[in-house]
Amino acid sequence: MPSPAIDDYLKAIYHHTEWQDDRITPSQLAGELGLAPSSVTEMVQKLTAQGLVTHRPYGPIALSDEGERRAAAIIRRHRLIETWLVSEFGYAWDEVHDEAEVLEHAISDRLLEGIDERLGRPRFDPHGDAIPDAAGHVHREPFVLLADAPAGHVGRVLRVSDRDPELLRAVESAGVAVGATVTVTDAASFRVRTGGVGGSEVALPAAAAGAVWLTA
Repeated sequence: MPSPAIDDYLKAIYHHTEWQDDRITPSQLAGELGLAPSSVTEMVQKLTAQGLVTHRPYGPIALSDEGERRAAAIIRRHRLIETWLVSEFGYAWDEVHDEAEVLEHAISDRLLEGIDERLGRPRFDPHGDAIPDAAGHVHREPFVLLADAPAGHVGRVLRVSDRDPELLRAVESAGVAVGATVTVTDAASFRVRTGGVGGSEVALPAAAAGAVWLTA
């Protein structure tokens, strides 16, 4: 049955392993959702009973095949809406997340299909996150987190996390956008050069280390 609460759980579990391999623990899930551990434990038991996740007591949580499909479907909605708001309504990339959280539960499948067609079937949202296709499939290139990129690494910016609007604005002000090619000039202080050899060298906020992904 459709349920925004269930969708929020499935999205959080899905997000956790999009850009790294470790599965989410119940305590991490509680922190992610801002809920009491006891509430999360109860819901995870329900999700397990419905066949949407797999979980053993005290162990990590993983989406089942059905849970993966459902999570991909709601994430597809969210990211298409974000892309639509930026493309059609002039929203900035730091303004779309909360709007999409509301609209993803309200629009019809017909409208979603129309949005997808109008936008030209985009594969990525404004933050560089992959938009699952109608079958739930996504394509990602090999990637490296900025924190793990050595000095001298040259890569294209694949993704900037949308968790912190202030960080998004700071990254944008530095001239670092999704799709831009940068050179890591000082890995310790997260300095990068934009625009090639003759480009500008900029220092990114420390928080960018865990929020910017480059091509490997």
